[in-house]
Amino acid sequence: MKTKAVPADHLACAMRGQDVTPERLRVDRQLEEAMVKGPDPLHLAEVFGRDEKTAMRCADSARALLEQAAEQPPR
Repeated sequence: MKTKAVPADHLACAMRGQDVTPERLRVDRQLEEAMVKGPDPLHLAEVFGRDEKTAMRCADSARALLEQAAEQPPR
């Protein structure tokens, strides 16, 4: 199955009046992927077509969130 990017004007129209931006959605999706599959920069770079530095930053953020969650007492 081949996928392609959604045109920006289509997204802008669909998101008009919302508090979220395409950039926030993109970052959230990358962070979720890192937390589900593990903070592996190579995986993130491959899945999202990101350069290695960006993938490493996202993996570091996910790792920090995972560590923070592990330190919280259960509710």
